[in-house]
Amino acid sequence: MALNGIPKAIMQVKPYVPGKTIEEVQRELGLEEVIKLGSNENPYGPFDCSIKAMQEELVNLNLYPDASFVEIKQLIGDYIGVPRDYVAVSHGAEGMLETLVRCFVEVGDQVIIPSVTYGLYSEISRVMGAEIKYVPLKSHTIDLSLISGAVNSKTKLIWLCNPNNPTGTIFTDDDFKQFMQSLPDRVWVVVDEAYAEFVETPEYANSVQAVLEGKQVVVVRTFSKAFGLAGARLGYALAAPEMISIIDKVSEPFNANRIGLAGAKAILSDRRDFERFRKQIISDRSDVAAKLKEMGLEVITSNANFIFFQTPWDGRLLAQNFLRLGIIVRPTADWGLPNGIRVTVGRPEENEKFIKALRKTIETMEKEV
Repeated sequence: MALNGIPKAIMQVKPYVPGKTIEEVQRELGLEEVIKLGSNENPYGPFDCSIKAMQEELVNLNLYPDASFVEIKQLIGDYIGVPRDYVAVSHGAEGMLETLVRCFVEVGDQVIIPSVTYGLYSEISRVMGAEIKYVPLKSHTIDLSLISGAVNSKTKLIWLCNPNNPTGTIFTDDDFKQFMQSLPDRVWVVVDEAYAEFVETPEYANSVQAVLEGKQVVVVRTFSKAFGLAGARLGYALAAPEMISIIDKVSEPFNANRIGLAGAKAILSDRRDFERFRKQIISDRSDVAAKLKEMGLEVITSNANFIFFQTPWDGRLLAQNFLRLGIIVRPTADWGLPNGIRVTVGRPEENEKFIKALRKTIETMEKEV
Protein backbone atom coordinates (compact mmCIF):
# COMPACT_ATOMS: atom_id res chain seq x y z
CA MET A 1 0.00 0.00 0.00
CA ALA A 2 1.38 3.40 -0.99
CA LEU A 3 1.29 5.91 1.85
CA ASN A 4 0.78 9.44 0.61
CA GLY A 5 1.55 12.53 2.67
CA ILE A 6 4.21 10.95 4.93
CA PRO A 7 7.28 13.23 5.24
CA LYS A 8 10.31 11.95 3.36
CA ALA A 9 12.44 12.17 6.51
CA ILE A 10 10.18 9.72 8.33
CA MET A 11 10.20 7.24 5.45
CA GLN A 12 14.02 7.19 5.58
CA VAL A 13 14.23 6.49 9.31
CA LYS A 14 15.36 3.04 10.38
CA PRO A 15 13.41 1.78 13.39
CA TYR A 16 15.38 1.33 16.60
CA VAL A 17 16.04 -2.38 17.17
CA PRO A 18 16.01 -3.28 20.89
CA GLY A 19 17.66 -6.35 22.33
CA LYS A 20 15.76 -9.64 22.23
CA THR A 21 13.34 -10.41 25.06
CA ILE A 22 13.23 -13.61 27.07
CA GLU A 23 9.79 -14.41 25.67
CA GLU A 24 10.99 -13.90 22.10
CA VAL A 25 13.91 -16.31 22.50
CA GLN A 26 11.74 -18.89 24.24
CA ARG A 27 9.27 -18.81 21.34
CA GLU A 28 11.95 -18.97 18.66
CA LEU A 29 14.14 -21.67 20.17
CA GLY A 30 11.76 -23.56 22.45
CA LEU A 31 13.92 -22.98 25.52
CA GLU A 32 12.50 -23.11 29.04
CA GLU A 33 15.29 -21.17 30.78
CA VAL A 34 16.73 -18.01 29.26
CA ILE A 35 19.14 -15.50 30.85
CA LYS A 36 18.82 -11.96 29.54
CA LEU A 37 22.10 -10.04 29.49
CA GLY A 38 21.41 -7.93 26.44
CA SER A 39 19.43 -4.85 27.47
CA ASN A 40 21.27 -3.53 30.54
CA GLU A 41 18.36 -4.03 32.92
CA ASN A 42 18.94 -4.29 36.65
CA PRO A 43 18.66 -7.99 37.62
CA TYR A 44 17.76 -7.13 41.22
CA GLY A 45 14.85 -4.81 40.53
CA PRO A 46 12.19 -3.88 41.19
CA PHE A 47 13.17 -3.37 44.82
CA ASP A 48 10.80 -4.31 47.64
CA CYS A 49 9.91 -0.74 48.58
CA SER A 50 8.99 0.02 44.95
CA ILE A 51 6.90 -3.13 44.62
CA LYS A 52 4.91 -2.29 47.73
CA ALA A 53 4.30 1.30 46.63
CA MET A 54 3.30 0.27 43.11
CA GLN A 55 0.88 -2.35 44.40
CA GLU A 56 -0.76 0.22 46.67
CA GLU A 57 -1.09 2.65 43.76
CA LEU A 58 -3.08 0.19 41.61
CA VAL A 59 -6.37 1.33 43.13
CA ASN A 60 -5.76 4.84 41.73
CA LEU A 61 -5.29 3.88 38.09
CA ASN A 62 -8.66 5.34 37.18
CA LEU A 63 -7.22 8.78 37.94
CA TYR A 64 -4.66 10.85 36.06
CA PRO A 65 -1.43 11.58 37.94
CA ASP A 66 -0.69 15.05 39.29
CA ALA A 67 0.24 16.93 36.11
CA SER A 68 2.68 19.18 37.98
CA PHE A 69 4.65 16.19 39.35
CA VAL A 70 5.62 18.28 42.37
CA GLU A 71 6.45 15.37 44.69
CA ILE A 72 8.65 13.39 42.29
CA LYS A 73 10.41 16.55 41.11
CA GLN A 74 11.21 17.45 44.71
CA LEU A 75 12.56 13.97 45.42
CA ILE A 76 14.68 13.97 42.26
CA GLY A 77 15.93 17.44 43.09
CA ASP A 78 16.92 16.33 46.58
CA TYR A 79 18.69 13.26 45.17
CA ILE A 80 20.63 15.21 42.54
CA GLY A 81 21.13 18.41 44.53
CA VAL A 82 19.10 20.88 42.46
CA PRO A 83 15.87 22.83 43.07
CA ARG A 84 12.75 21.03 41.83
CA ASP A 85 12.14 23.65 39.13
CA TYR A 86 15.25 22.26 37.42
CA VAL A 87 13.49 18.91 36.85
CA ALA A 88 11.12 17.60 34.14
CA VAL A 89 9.79 14.03 33.96
CA SER A 90 8.91 11.79 31.04
CA HIS A 91 7.89 8.34 29.83
CA GLY A 92 11.37 6.84 30.11
CA ALA A 93 14.57 8.54 29.06
CA GLU A 94 13.57 7.85 25.45
CA GLY A 95 10.44 9.96 25.88
CA MET A 96 12.57 12.84 27.12
CA LEU A 97 15.03 12.48 24.23
CA GLU A 98 12.15 12.66 21.75
CA THR A 99 10.77 15.73 23.49
CA LEU A 100 14.14 17.45 23.44
CA VAL A 101 14.71 16.94 19.73
CA ARG A 102 11.35 18.65 19.11
CA CYS A 103 12.44 21.50 21.35
CA PHE A 104 15.64 22.23 19.43
CA VAL A 105 15.74 20.87 15.89
CA GLU A 106 14.22 22.23 12.70
CA VAL A 107 14.62 21.03 9.11
CA GLY A 108 18.14 21.74 7.90
CA ASP A 109 19.75 22.10 11.33
CA GLN A 110 22.94 20.17 11.89
CA VAL A 111 23.08 17.66 14.72
CA ILE A 112 26.41 16.19 15.84
CA ILE A 113 26.52 12.61 17.14
CA PRO A 114 29.47 10.38 18.08
CA SER A 115 29.87 7.64 15.49
CA VAL A 116 29.46 4.82 18.03
CA THR A 117 26.72 5.57 20.55
CA TYR A 118 23.04 5.00 21.36
CA GLY A 119 21.26 4.68 18.01
CA LEU A 120 18.06 6.50 18.94
CA TYR A 121 19.78 9.91 18.70
CA SER A 122 20.20 9.52 14.96
CA GLU A 123 16.71 8.31 14.21
CA ILE A 124 14.80 10.92 16.19
CA SER A 125 17.01 13.64 14.69
CA ARG A 126 16.27 12.38 11.17
CA VAL A 127 12.53 12.51 11.85
CA MET A 128 12.92 16.25 12.48
CA GLY A 129 14.76 16.69 9.19
CA ALA A 130 18.18 17.26 10.71
CA GLU A 131 21.46 16.97 8.89
CA ILE A 132 23.56 14.55 10.94
CA LYS A 133 27.32 14.76 11.28
CA TYR A 134 29.07 11.80 12.88
CA VAL A 135 32.34 12.23 14.75
CA PRO A 136 34.56 9.17 15.39
CA LEU A 137 35.51 7.95 18.83
CA LYS A 138 39.09 7.86 20.02
CA SER A 139 40.11 4.65 21.82
CA HIS A 140 36.41 3.77 22.14
CA THR A 141 35.81 7.08 23.97
CA ILE A 142 33.89 10.19 22.91
CA ASP A 143 36.48 12.80 21.93
CA LEU A 144 35.04 16.20 22.84
CA SER A 145 37.81 18.11 21.06
CA LEU A 146 36.91 16.38 17.78
CA ILE A 147 33.24 17.17 18.31
CA SER A 148 34.03 20.80 19.06
CA GLY A 149 36.02 20.97 15.83
CA ALA A 150 33.03 19.65 13.87
CA VAL A 151 30.72 22.51 14.93
CA ASN A 152 29.78 24.92 12.14
CA SER A 153 27.22 27.66 11.49
CA LYS A 154 24.42 25.10 11.02
CA THR A 155 25.04 23.16 14.24
CA LYS A 156 22.08 23.31 16.64
CA LEU A 157 22.36 20.24 18.87
CA ILE A 158 25.02 17.82 20.11
CA TRP A 159 24.12 14.42 21.58
CA LEU A 160 26.51 12.97 24.16
CA CYS A 161 26.16 9.70 26.09
CA ASN A 162 28.20 9.53 29.29
CA PRO A 163 28.94 6.70 30.09
CA ASN A 164 28.71 5.88 26.42
CA ASN A 165 26.55 3.05 25.16
CA PRO A 166 27.82 0.52 23.99
CA THR A 167 31.45 1.14 25.01
CA GLY A 168 30.94 2.06 28.69
CA THR A 169 33.61 4.77 28.51
CA ILE A 170 33.37 8.29 29.91
CA PHE A 171 34.70 11.76 29.22
CA THR A 172 36.12 13.80 32.10
CA ASP A 173 35.02 16.97 33.83
CA ASP A 174 38.06 18.94 32.66
CA ASP A 175 37.41 17.97 29.05
CA PHE A 176 33.72 18.77 29.38
CA LYS A 177 34.38 22.23 30.82
CA GLN A 178 36.76 23.07 27.96
CA PHE A 179 34.26 21.69 25.48
CA MET A 180 31.38 23.82 26.77
CA GLN A 181 33.56 26.94 26.68
CA SER A 182 34.37 26.27 23.02
CA LEU A 183 30.75 26.20 21.82
CA PRO A 184 28.85 29.16 20.33
CA ASP A 185 25.73 30.35 22.15
CA ARG A 186 23.29 28.87 19.62
CA VAL A 187 24.43 25.26 20.27
CA TRP A 188 22.73 23.07 22.86
CA VAL A 189 24.18 19.90 24.36
CA VAL A 190 22.13 16.93 25.61
CA VAL A 191 24.07 14.65 27.96
CA ASP A 192 22.43 11.25 28.34
CA GLU A 193 23.50 9.86 31.72
CA ALA A 194 21.37 6.72 31.85
CA TYR A 195 24.25 4.83 33.50
CA ALA A 196 25.62 7.61 35.72
CA GLU A 197 24.93 5.78 38.98
CA PHE A 198 27.47 3.09 38.07
CA VAL A 199 30.37 5.54 37.64
CA GLU A 200 33.01 5.43 40.37
CA THR A 201 35.62 7.62 38.68
CA PRO A 202 36.11 11.01 40.43
CA GLU A 203 36.99 12.67 37.10
CA TYR A 204 33.49 11.99 35.70
CA ALA A 205 32.05 15.08 34.02
CA ASN A 206 29.83 17.16 36.31
CA SER A 207 27.14 18.05 33.81
CA VAL A 208 24.70 19.02 36.56
CA GLN A 209 27.07 21.78 37.66
CA ALA A 210 27.13 23.04 34.08
CA VAL A 211 23.32 23.25 34.20
CA LEU A 212 23.45 25.20 37.47
CA GLU A 213 26.00 27.56 35.93
CA GLY A 214 23.58 28.44 33.14
CA LYS A 215 25.30 26.52 30.34
CA GLN A 216 23.17 25.36 27.40
CA VAL A 217 23.04 21.80 28.67
CA VAL A 218 20.21 19.38 29.33
CA VAL A 219 21.01 16.25 31.33
CA VAL A 220 18.83 13.17 30.86
CA ARG A 221 18.62 10.36 33.40
CA THR A 222 16.39 7.37 34.03
CA PHE A 223 14.92 5.02 36.62
CA SER A 224 15.41 2.07 34.23
CA LYS A 225 18.96 1.04 35.13
CA ALA A 226 20.30 1.49 38.66
CA PHE A 227 16.81 1.94 40.12
CA GLY A 228 15.48 -1.29 38.60
CA LEU A 229 12.33 0.14 37.01
CA ALA A 230 12.87 -0.37 33.26
CA GLY A 231 9.31 -1.58 32.74
CA ALA A 232 7.83 1.38 34.60
CA ARG A 233 9.14 3.76 31.89
CA LEU A 234 10.16 6.82 33.87
CA GLY A 235 12.92 9.25 32.99
CA TYR A 236 13.74 12.86 33.72
CA ALA A 237 15.70 15.87 32.55
CA LEU A 238 17.76 18.40 34.48
CA ALA A 239 17.92 21.87 32.99
CA ALA A 240 17.58 25.55 33.78
CA PRO A 241 14.03 26.47 34.87
CA GLU A 242 13.45 28.41 31.64
CA MET A 243 14.33 25.30 29.63
CA ILE A 244 12.18 23.11 31.87
CA SER A 245 9.22 25.36 31.01
CA ILE A 246 9.87 24.75 27.31
CA ILE A 247 10.19 20.99 27.86
CA ASP A 248 6.92 20.89 29.80
CA LYS A 249 5.22 22.89 27.04
CA VAL A 250 6.38 20.50 24.30
CA SER A 251 5.77 17.30 26.30
CA GLU A 252 2.45 15.50 26.21
CA PRO A 253 0.26 16.10 29.27
CA PHE A 254 0.42 13.52 32.09
CA ASN A 255 3.62 12.15 30.56
CA ALA A 256 4.36 9.67 33.36
CA ASN A 257 2.14 6.94 34.80
CA ARG A 258 1.02 6.49 38.40
CA ILE A 259 2.65 3.08 38.81
CA GLY A 260 6.06 4.26 37.65
CA LEU A 261 5.83 7.40 39.75
CA ALA A 262 4.92 5.40 42.86
CA GLY A 263 7.87 3.04 42.40
CA ALA A 264 10.30 5.88 41.79
CA LYS A 265 9.13 7.92 44.78
CA ALA A 266 9.52 4.88 47.01
CA ILE A 267 13.09 4.08 45.93
CA LEU A 268 14.15 7.72 46.18
CA SER A 269 12.74 7.86 49.70
CA ASP A 270 14.48 4.64 50.79
CA ARG A 271 17.66 4.04 48.81
CA ARG A 272 19.14 1.20 50.89
CA ASP A 273 18.42 -1.57 48.37
CA PHE A 274 19.37 0.70 45.51
CA GLU A 275 22.78 1.36 47.05
CA ARG A 276 23.34 -2.25 48.07
CA PHE A 277 22.73 -3.65 44.61
CA ARG A 278 24.47 -0.77 42.86
CA LYS A 279 27.65 -1.74 44.71
CA GLN A 280 27.02 -5.42 43.93
CA ILE A 281 26.81 -4.72 40.20
CA ILE A 282 29.99 -2.61 40.25
CA SER A 283 31.86 -5.35 42.10
CA ASP A 284 30.59 -8.06 39.74
CA ARG A 285 31.50 -5.86 36.76
CA SER A 286 35.14 -6.05 37.84
CA ASP A 287 34.99 -9.82 38.31
CA VAL A 288 33.45 -10.46 34.88
CA ALA A 289 35.92 -8.11 33.17
CA ALA A 290 38.84 -9.90 34.82
CA LYS A 291 37.63 -13.29 33.60
CA LEU A 292 37.18 -11.96 30.07
CA LYS A 293 40.74 -10.63 30.12
CA GLU A 294 41.99 -14.00 31.33
CA MET A 295 40.58 -15.45 28.11
CA GLY A 296 42.73 -13.07 26.11
CA LEU A 297 39.84 -10.90 24.94
CA GLU A 298 40.02 -7.13 24.43
CA VAL A 299 37.96 -5.67 27.27
CA ILE A 300 37.15 -1.97 27.40
CA THR A 301 37.05 -0.57 30.94
CA SER A 302 33.39 0.00 31.76
CA ASN A 303 31.73 2.65 33.89
CA ALA A 304 28.23 1.26 33.33
CA ASN A 305 26.30 -1.90 34.23
CA PHE A 306 27.53 -3.63 31.10
CA ILE A 307 30.86 -4.63 29.57
CA PHE A 308 31.94 -4.21 25.96
CA PHE A 309 34.58 -6.62 24.69
CA GLN A 310 35.99 -7.63 21.32
CA THR A 311 36.91 -11.10 20.06
CA PRO A 312 38.63 -12.57 16.99
CA TRP A 313 35.23 -13.78 15.73
CA ASP A 314 32.06 -12.36 14.26
CA GLY A 315 30.00 -10.95 17.14
CA ARG A 316 26.67 -11.85 15.57
CA LEU A 317 27.74 -15.47 15.19
CA LEU A 318 28.87 -15.50 18.81
CA ALA A 319 25.54 -14.03 19.93
CA GLN A 320 23.64 -16.68 17.98
CA ASN A 321 25.66 -19.40 19.68
CA PHE A 322 24.81 -17.83 23.03
CA LEU A 323 21.11 -17.83 22.16
CA ARG A 324 21.18 -21.56 21.54
CA LEU A 325 22.58 -21.90 25.06
CA GLY A 326 19.78 -19.74 26.45
CA ILE A 327 21.78 -16.53 27.01
CA ILE A 328 20.91 -13.19 25.42
CA VAL A 329 23.81 -10.80 24.77
CA ARG A 330 24.07 -7.86 22.38
CA PRO A 331 26.36 -8.02 19.34
CA THR A 332 27.70 -4.61 18.34
CA ALA A 333 27.86 -4.96 14.56
CA ASP A 334 25.07 -2.40 14.17
CA TRP A 335 27.39 0.11 15.84
CA GLY A 336 30.14 -0.67 13.34
CA LEU A 337 31.97 -3.01 15.73
CA PRO A 338 31.53 -6.41 14.03
CA ASN A 339 33.66 -8.44 16.45
CA GLY A 340 32.21 -6.93 19.60
CA ILE A 341 29.77 -8.05 22.27
CA ARG A 342 28.03 -5.96 24.93
CA VAL A 343 27.00 -8.00 27.95
CA THR A 344 24.96 -6.79 30.90
CA VAL A 345 26.28 -7.50 34.39
CA GLY A 346 23.74 -9.90 35.86
CA ARG A 347 23.44 -11.78 39.12
CA PRO A 348 26.58 -13.77 40.08
CA GLU A 349 25.05 -17.07 38.97
CA GLU A 350 24.04 -15.53 35.62
CA ASN A 351 27.51 -14.09 35.10
CA GLU A 352 29.04 -17.48 35.81
CA LYS A 353 26.77 -19.18 33.26
CA PHE A 354 27.73 -16.53 30.73
CA ILE A 355 31.46 -17.07 31.31
CA LYS A 356 31.08 -20.86 31.02
CA ALA A 357 29.04 -20.44 27.83
CA LEU A 358 31.67 -18.11 26.39
CA ARG A 359 34.47 -20.58 27.11
CA LYS A 360 32.43 -23.34 25.48
CA THR A 361 31.64 -21.18 22.47
CA ILE A 362 35.26 -20.13 22.01
CA GLU A 363 36.42 -23.77 22.16
CA THR A 364 33.86 -24.70 19.50
CA MET A 365 34.78 -21.82 17.21
CA GLU A 366 38.53 -22.46 17.59
CA LYS A 367 38.00 -26.06 16.48
CA GLU A 368 36.11 -24.84 13.40
CA VAL A 369 38.93 -22.55 12.30
